[in-house]
Parts: sequence; structure tokens; C-alpha cells
Amino acid sequence: MAANPMQQFKVKTIGPKIELGSFDISFTNSSLFMVLVVLSIVSFFIIATQNKSLIPNKLQLVAEMIYEFVAKMINETAGQDARPYFPFILSLFLFVLFSNMIGMIPYSFTITSHIVVTFALAIVIFFGVTVIGFLKHGIKYLELFVPKGVPKLLLPLIIVIEIISYLSRPISLSVRLFANMMAGHTMLKVFGGFVVSLGLVGGWLPLGFSVALTGLEILVAFLQAYVFAILTCIYLNDALHLHH
Repeated sequence: MAANPMQQFKVKTIGPKIELGSFDISFTNSSLFMVLVVLSIVSFFIIATQNKSLIPNKLQLVAEMIYEFVAKMINETAGQDARPYFPFILSLFLFVLFSNMIGMIPYSFTITSHIVVTFALAIVIFFGVTVIGFLKHGIKYLELFVPKGVPKLLLPLIIVIEIISYLSRPISLSVRLFANMMAGHTMLKVFGGFVVSLGLVGGWLPLGFSVALTGLEILVAFLQAYVFAILTCIYLNDALHLHH
């Protein structure tokens, strides 16, 4: 019998169970891979920058490309005023990217396939951007919900729509990443199960699909990290400039 494709998303406790009141704060496989992701990012940049030179080696070149990529993304979507938030956007992009990529390794765990993780990231972004908006503009930040040029008759309806759209940001941001990663890994597991069950004779077709899906998932892993980061920049741009 083929393995349950949803089994790969199960959160398992590692070591003793730890409870704080009614909350289970035990160390899990999800916690382990979060630590591995952070250590991988830090290790990569330490190794890539320890022997800096005018003619960069491959690792230094990749590190510089990531730096320039995120800096350009922030500059084009949120402008010069968003430069102080570069470290956060870079960290966010790298965390999602490395989480997605490490999740592509067989028998690993994909952190971003869990809605609780992606929603936690999204809610931090939502509240952070909201606080920045009010700190910069004060009560005028509420003008974000009142687009210019709207007829007065339609204004109450438009305001309600704008508020709902604003409040749905953390939901759409988190569900997009979670759904894409979960669906992709489920499909890979399903086709992998077909390869095993059909054997050498009939397994060539699903094996081909698995290889193609793996390539597609690697592309999706990068694109979802990019989309997550660029939407954060767009929300930040709204908070800094009150564009309508």
C-alpha cells in the first residue's frame, strides 16, 4: 500500500514533551528545521564573505546577487524611504527561500507547508506595516481606505471593501505560500508512490512526471519566496507613501 502523501506534513515531537500551562511548547521536527534554516543562512553568508575579493568566487557572487536582487526589489516597489527595512525584507526572503529549498530534499520537512508558520510570518508583517503607517502619518493613515476620485454615493461601499481587503492581507499572504508548497509536495509524494507501486516496468511514466514536477517545484519555491517578499514591499510602500 502506498504511503499516505499527507504523512510528510505531520509535526512530531522530538525529545521530551514540554508543556507551559495549556500550551505544548515541545521541540518538534518543525522547530528543528527552522533552526536548520537559520543556521544554513548564517553559515552560507559567513562562508561566502569570509574571503572577500574584487573578483568574487562562486559563493560570494551568489551572496552579492541575492543582496542586489532584494535591494533592487525594495527600491523599485517601495522607494528610497524603505531602505531602513532592507535587513528585515532580506531576512524574510532568505528564510522563506531556504525553507522552501530545504523542503525539496528527500525525507526533509517543509516548514512553509504549514499554515501556522506562514500565517505567523504574515501577521507580523501586517501589524508591522500598520504600525509603520500610523507612526509616519498618524490618523491620516486611515486615508488609505478612502481612494481619491470615488463618487460620494459609492464611498461607504468602497471604504468597506478597502477595509476588508486590508484585513485579508495576512490571510491571502499566508495561504498563497502554504497552499502552493503543500500542493506541490503532495503531488510529488503521489507520483513517487506510483513509481514504487508500478515497479520498473510501469513506473517510467510517473518517474518522468516526478522529475518534471521536481524541477517545477524548485521554480515555485523561488517564486513563492519572491512573491512573499515583494508583496511585503508593496504593503510597506502603502504605509510609507499612502498611494491610492
